[in-house]
Amino acid sequence: MSDSPNPSAPLTSSTDSAPGPTEWGEGRHGVGPWALEHPGEPLPTDPHYDPTLLAEGDRRNVVDAYRYWRRDAIIADLDTHRHPFHVAIENFEHDANIGTVVRTANAFLAETVHIVGKRRWNRRGAMVTDRYQHLQHHDTVEELIRWAHDAGLTVVAVDNVPGSTPLETTPLPERALLLFGQEGPGISDASGQQADLLVSIAQFGSTRSINVGVAAGIVMHAWIAQHADLAAAW
Repeated sequence: MSDSPNPSAPLTSSTDSAPGPTEWGEGRHGVGPWALEHPGEPLPTDPHYDPTLLAEGDRRNVVDAYRYWRRDAIIADLDTHRHPFHVAIENFEHDANIGTVVRTANAFLAETVHIVGKRRWNRRGAMVTDRYQHLQHHDTVEELIRWAHDAGLTVVAVDNVPGSTPLETTPLPERALLLFGQEGPGISDASGQQADLLVSIAQFGSTRSINVGVAAGIVMHAWIAQHADLAAAW
């Protein structure tokens, strides 16, 4: 994937249409052809449905409500009710946890995941959810912070460093950009200095930090617990 001349352009991949690890294969997920799953019933005529999936089955890792739907139709439907929080993760050293962050952001229906630093990242951990989740790239933390403030978002950096406040007792802004550092170094100095709010996750064991993918899931779920309509969950 080559670098885009627009550093804030959405991230795309030349392999977006290629089969992924949870798509099109014979796995535990999904359903067979419509004729086998619904014998005697006519094929749906709704334009949301994909003729190929109806004929061959749908083995993608999607919820039942989206079975047999075209991918663009799924994305369009998700766009009607995405949550107003964004997630950003620094990628100055090719962090291996970005795929997990993207997959979790998709599960909690974040608006966009922002990759800061290097453009390339390992998509395997995303388990194809990057095809349904909006992604955006920024070259630097400063560029990301400017974008967030222009969009009316409060930047919430996450790290267990001096000066942070406990996530467990801190109200999270509804329109927030949740910013995470890399495994090992944590958030960069620029993120710590320019964020509007710095929070930490309570820990009680011998390790000084937890995996950034796990941390991102904890903080995203804290936002969900505070702001989401739980009746709308699958």
